[in-house]
Amino acid sequence: MTSVALRSAEVNGLSVSYRKTGQGAELVLLHGFLCDSRCWMPQLSGMSDSFTVVAWDAPGAGASSDPPDTFTTSDYARCLAGFLDTIGIDRAHVVGLSWGGILAQEFYRLYPERLRCLVLADTYAGWKGSLPEPVWKERLAACLAGAAGPPDALVAKVMPSMFSDRAPEDLRAALSSIISEFHPAGFRLMASSSAEMDTRDVLPRIEVPTLLLWGEEDPRSPIHVAEQLHAAIPGAELAIIPSAGHVSNMERPEAFNLHVRRFCTEHDAA
Repeated sequence: MTSVALRSAEVNGLSVSYRKTGQGAELVLLHGFLCDSRCWMPQLSGMSDSFTVVAWDAPGAGASSDPPDTFTTSDYARCLAGFLDTIGIDRAHVVGLSWGGILAQEFYRLYPERLRCLVLADTYAGWKGSLPEPVWKERLAACLAGAAGPPDALVAKVMPSMFSDRAPEDLRAALSSIISEFHPAGFRLMASSSAEMDTRDVLPRIEVPTLLLWGEEDPRSPIHVAEQLHAAIPGAELAIIPSAGHVSNMERPEAFNLHVRRFCTEHDAA
């Protein structure tokens, strides 16, 4: 994969790192927790022929600074709006994966006029909105414990749920390396954000074209969660990527990019 250099922007007192490349309609990529913009390299390199592709390191991830420990999902959404203002983007196609998809839903709630279309990939209506209470509470407790421990232990704990069993070792090694550099403060905030959010009230009000894009073998956010969102969002399209797990954009980048390109291009033309 071709590397795209990091840039930096100052947003409301935070240093936000990001990668930007290409030309055309703006495509903004929001990563999941324990990830950063490096997880979007297959999209930065694979879609820059038709889109201006932007992937940030959310505050508390990658090369960005840590936000205050009171930061909420709404604060992240406001920070995203400020970031887009700073780099000169008014409206964009927004793609959010996992925690990034929860953030994208909150961003839509606060700033619906800023989205051209919405792609929600392997995500949730918040853990509270999509998972049984014992499951999300246990998951949150495990994340908070993992944030306080050594990186190697966290990598070993979470990696089995990130890809399908077919994922090659070099891909596993690449994501393991990214996860091992996690920010404890950022991980705690994003895990708590994932757990405490319930966006089920937002879903029926989404009026922009929406694509739900799911790895067929995602164990963290199973297909029934995709079906829940599909039933709740008016006119949403659901596309399943075979032989892909939770981080489907890395495991099956060609299929992921094909769906995103088609969907965003169709709605640009419309």
